[in-house]
Amino acid sequence: MNEQELKDKIMKILESNQVGTLASVKNNRPHSRFMTFFNEGTTFYTPTSRETHKAEEIDANPYVHILIGYGGEGFGDAYLEVEGKAVIKEDQELKEKLWNEYMENWFEGPSDPEYIVLEIEPEQIRLMNAKEKSPQTLKL
Repeated sequence: MNEQELKDKIMKILESNQVGTLASVKNNRPHSRFMTFFNEGTTFYTPTSRETHKAEEIDANPYVHILIGYGGEGFGDAYLEVEGKAVIKEDQELKEKLWNEYMENWFEGPSDPEYIVLEIEPEQIRLMNAKEKSPQTLKL
């Protein structure tokens, strides 16, 4: 599989999956939780609260790991393993772009000062269970 084919398969998985796991480091150990992800190209965004462990953990160590895909069809579904670096964003335009009504359970609105966005820039993305010479790694 050439690099463009790999990118196309990765983007197809990202287009059809928004929920995945985000692992950060807490006390030198992995700490994972389910998150909702949005992407622009291979850059990931996930909304969260300033008052969460995630924000503290990323301030201390910005390196994260994401699992996304695995559509639940059964053993062998394709998914992505993403290694990257996260930064906390407070850009109002970005917060408004990602805002949706489901977030009203946690925030007063897109201007809520506790509402932040994690931006994750991947260093590499591995395509897993793609049925041909898996895994395939895209270095970014």
